[in-house]
Amino acid sequence: MAEKVMQLKCYCNQYPWGKQGSNSLSARLCSNTPGTDFKIDENTPYSEMWMGTYPELPSYVLETGEDLQDVLDKHAPVLIGKNVIDRFNHTKIPYLPKVLSIAKALPLQLHPNKTLASELHSRSPSDYTDPNHKPEIAVALSDFEAFCGFKSLEDLKRLLQLPPLQPFLPTVKKPIFDDQTLKHVVKSMLVASAEAIARTNDALMALPREDFGKDGYIQDMIPRLSEQYDKTDNGTVIALITMNYLRLKAGDAIYIPADGIHAYLSGDIIECMARSNNVLNTGFCPRADRDSVDLFSSTLTFTPHDAEECILPSEPFKRAKNGKTTLYAPPLTEFSMLAIDLGQEENETVEKLGGPSIFIVTKGEGTLKVDGKEHKLSEGYIFFVGVDTKMEFRSENGLQIFLAFVE
Repeated sequence: MAEKVMQLKCYCNQYPWGKQGSNSLSARLCSNTPGTDFKIDENTPYSEMWMGTYPELPSYVLETGEDLQDVLDKHAPVLIGKNVIDRFNHTKIPYLPKVLSIAKALPLQLHPNKTLASELHSRSPSDYTDPNHKPEIAVALSDFEAFCGFKSLEDLKRLLQLPPLQPFLPTVKKPIFDDQTLKHVVKSMLVASAEAIARTNDALMALPREDFGKDGYIQDMIPRLSEQYDKTDNGTVIALITMNYLRLKAGDAIYIPADGIHAYLSGDIIECMARSNNVLNTGFCPRADRDSVDLFSSTLTFTPHDAEECILPSEPFKRAKNGKTTLYAPPLTEFSMLAIDLGQEENETVEKLGGPSIFIVTKGEGTLKVDGKEHKLSEGYIFFVGVDTKMEFRSENGLQIFLAFVE
């Protein structure tokens, strides 16, 4: 009989945008599980710790060393549950949680929808490693900055009247500024030469600050992004002029749909996405690493959004006994997320969930009790919990847990 609760061993990857050494929360959490062989190198940037069964960076059962997916394949009905297996037609976990530690902007990107992902995967499986879409959420663990979705058409029209930006507008002016105008502007910015982007940034910096109205932050951000990726990077103009700039506090969350443009800028977050690693990049990265402008712009959803529309609201989780649990429920079938926050010597009971869950302790210490068996919890501990399992949490000096699940 398979254990319904298994402590996991997980690993971090090392993209250049990650935080350095032990400044990286993802690395600190990754190194805290006893018995792991992960050691922090203070000269290395650590970006993402992955939790789950995606083959690029899989999790292992701490006690046995087995790949978690191998265990799930052997005991799928007991651990995943028939309903989830039947819905997704496989025995894999349909979501991928991560901890991200962000020191500078991630590539300006979007994730292709299912139709395009399947096409790209069949055409180039080494570059697009699965046929799935990748809608995602990000929950802030600290102050968090992100570019997400497009500004309102009204705000875009106002900004694009600034003289340095008018070359990106269509030659034939339309009476109204609409989605097609925005598409032209973004594509013009994507194909602009390094010299044209540098000139645009210099010209924007030379304008009076009041010309930007409520978007005065643009002049503060140009030097910051230029230092990270050079002032010739197309991502700077696209992100600052056309996209919403968000500053979130711990506990705030955003939702990124498939085909939604975004770039995370700084902070520590819990991220969860549908099981995929497909991405199209077009800025904040070397030009050689960028995807085709035509592919990117044809995939991109150009419907503008106000910043508030990027925010994913939270609500109390009704199946938690003591009211200490918050639910983040994005509009998709692959996953939802719970945040459990306990003060000193507090308790919470989460009733049975209709599918498998994975959780990480981000703060504090305590215990998890399942079927009379107690498991120690401490910062950085990660657990898989099988379907239909009641979980009783108790804190010692406070306890913060983020739990992804599917039903």
